[in-house]
Parts: sequence; structure tokens; C-alpha cells
Amino acid sequence: MEVELLSLFPEEFFLVPLRHSILHRAVEKGILSVRCTQIRSFAEGKHSRVDDRPYGGGPGMVMMPGPTAAAIESVRKEGSHVIYLSPQGRPLSPELAMRLAKKEHLIFLCGHYEGVDQRVLDLHIDEEVSIGDYVLTSGGLAALVLLDAVARFLPGVLGHEEASYQDSFQNQLLEGPQYTRPRNFRGVEVPSVLVNGNHAQIEAWREEQALQKTRRVRPDLACKPDLACKERGC
Repeated sequence: MEVELLSLFPEEFFLVPLRHSILHRAVEKGILSVRCTQIRSFAEGKHSRVDDRPYGGGPGMVMMPGPTAAAIESVRKEGSHVIYLSPQGRPLSPELAMRLAKKEHLIFLCGHYEGVDQRVLDLHIDEEVSIGDYVLTSGGLAALVLLDAVARFLPGVLGHEEASYQDSFQNQLLEGPQYTRPRNFRGVEVPSVLVNGNHAQIEAWREEQALQKTRRVRPDLACKPDLACKERGC
């Protein structure tokens, strides 16, 4: 998969994260190719201006259409899927990440200030994605979150292929508790069911723990029909 990150601050947001951990290994393996583009490089005039006051008044600055559109056009090709990271977008979910993981070429446009001129969105954006119901100072952080979420569903990125399908929010459940050595830590024992060797009991315990955690922490998920059905055993 190829991913283009378009930002006014590409080095500040992406340089270090892409050199470490799972994303770095994915790049090293050739599973993921990530390139960063400086939107300011497409600005005109000696001051390389990329933002201006909004028409109609109001606080803040808006990214100008010229440099932003030119940056997208410089990397877009046949089959590209252009995403604008925005709090007004479709909420990020495992299903959305899995769908995007099937794309060959993704372009992430990172907004800054008060956002991007609407004409850029109308002309160039295929999809808006939000990582939550809150506002950040930049789309760079959101782009990293989305990139990481998508990369986990690319074959070969994780050590265990099934790992991404057993995490929180898969099957509308939060993941239950996990334990490792030592068996006793500061007087607290690992639950005995996890060391009895009975895999059917372990699986049942884990599912029950996941259901309890979901009801306690995310009652909004617990009210969904699929989860209610799971609890009834239907």
C-alpha cells in the first residue's frame, strides 16, 4: 500500500513515528510505503502564504485552495483515494479501517487552523474521516491515528494475522483483561482459569469478561442489537 501525507508540518508530525515500532517495520518489509508532502511548497509569492482570513468574517485562518489543491494533484493518480481528516467526517471504526486497508493508494490531507477551503473538498476529497468527537489543532495527529489503524489490517504487518481481529471494538466488544508473567504480582494472582489448560473455559471466560467490560465502560455499545443478541445466546 502507498500512503501520501499532505501537511504544513510533515517533519514535525511524521518523521519520528514512522521510524519506530510497527509502522517502521511495515515500511522496512515493503508492505507500506509512506511519503510526506509539504503543502507550503506549492504556495506562490515570496512569503509562501498558505492561509487567509475566512470570507464572511470569523476567528482564525483557512487554508487557501491553491496550494492545497496543487499538493493533492501532485501525488494523485488513477485509483487514488483522497481522505480529509476532519471532525465533520465519518467516525473511524474497525470496519472503515479494514475497507481502507484494501486500497492501493491513499492520500491523507491534514487540515490546519480553521480547516480547508470548501472548494478543495468539493473538487478533490473522496471521503472525510474523523477520529472522534473533538477538535485538534492539526490533522497531523489524526492522520497518524488513521494510518496506524489501517496498517494493522495489512497482511504481514502484525506478528499474528488474527491479532487485529481480536482487539477492542471487533464484534462490538471491548477487549477483556490480559495477563503475563509473573503469575503472582504484589499479591495478586492471575485468574486460575487462564492456567488450567482448558481452552474452551478460557475462551468463555474471556468473552464474559469482554461483555462485562463493555457494559461497564461503554454502555452505548452494550445497547446495540448485536451485543444484546450475543448476551442472550441467539
